[in-house]
Amino acid sequence: MKTLTCFAAILLLSLTAPGQSQKDSSADKTKPKTTPTPASSSSASAARTVVEAKDAPKPIGPYSQAIKAGEFVFCAGQTARDPITNKLIEGDVSAQTDRVLKNISAVLTAAGTDFDHVVKTTVYLKNMSDFNAMNEVYGRFFKDAPPARATVGVAALPVDALIEIEVVAMLPGK
Repeated sequence: MKTLTCFAAILLLSLTAPGQSQKDSSADKTKPKTTPTPASSSSASAARTVVEAKDAPKPIGPYSQAIKAGEFVFCAGQTARDPITNKLIEGDVSAQTDRVLKNISAVLTAAGTDFDHVVKTTVYLKNMSDFNAMNEVYGRFFKDAPPARATVGVAALPVDALIEIEVVAMLPGK
């Protein structure tokens, strides 16, 4: 967990232009959500773009559904919220895992990628005893060459969800 957090922090710092702070409260929020990178970086990673998927639940805090940066898409953790009502669905961990992965699919599609290009997932389970049930549903979405994965048991999740999953994917053709 600390490694992934450090990696994300380093990536964000490397994507900030010289003299630009990570949070610029004076920025005009109506401008496109793109941050240029330093001139010395490759043109393949020239921008940081917010991904907004209409078919996935809206964020419930100050975060984006995903960020496209260079050749990768970094998806925020998704819980089993219904994209229309934005409320947690009812059901066991199998039903929630299915909803989470459908939400992730919508975000990946909006970013221009899919499950075949996912390279890393992190699964957060409220109850590790739900591991086998989660794994069965997860396997339906990642059939061939599944990505690297970490599964972490946690004390609680947002909106009292049973599961949350975040993914990192490559953009096709990169």
